Amino acid sequence: MGNELQQVANRIRELREILEIEPNQVAAQVNLPLQTYLDYENASEDIPIGVLYAVAGVLQVDPTVLLTGAEPRMNDYTIVRGGKGIAVERYPGYSFISLAYNYRGRDMEPMLVTLGANDTPAELVTHGGQEFNYVLEGTVAVTINQHEFLLHAGDCIYFNPRNPHGQKAVGGDARFITIINE
Repeated sequence: MGNELQQVANRIRELREILEIEPNQVAAQVNLPLQTYLDYENASEDIPIGVLYAVAGVLQVDPTVLLTGAEPRMNDYTIVRGGKGIAVERYPGYSFISLAYNYRGRDMEPMLVTLGANDTPAELVTHGGQEFNYVLEGTVAVTINQHEFLLHAGDCIYFNPRNPHGQKAVGGDARFITIINE
């Protein structure tokens, strides 16, 4: 993951410099302290997926450009075959696979998420838009604010991700589909 993280950080810095945008401008627009933003841009800290999408918005590119270095190419549809999504690993314990990375101008970001079982509480994050989670395998504890909900295979939840939230696997590994509309 270190090399992938470095590549993403390099793409962000290079694009920002090409666009002649100062780091403090990006940091302010994504609501981060300058040093935190610089840590992300220098690959000394993992970039949360929400921050990556926010930075892509500031730089006026599809997040796929930052993740892969290539523009999405499909306008009417895109097919991602099993196991062929783009890996996006941005939170410890979470593994994200982008399922629509090659579709231009998408309004939603569907991802397959795999959670490794662990005993630590879910790290709470926030981001814009709306979020939908559908559990495929295992049990997922979804925390929103101070409330925890246990979801089993076939269960789903739709919520406002501006509220602090996080997911964790309970009793073993779990997989779920998340769709984020920012």
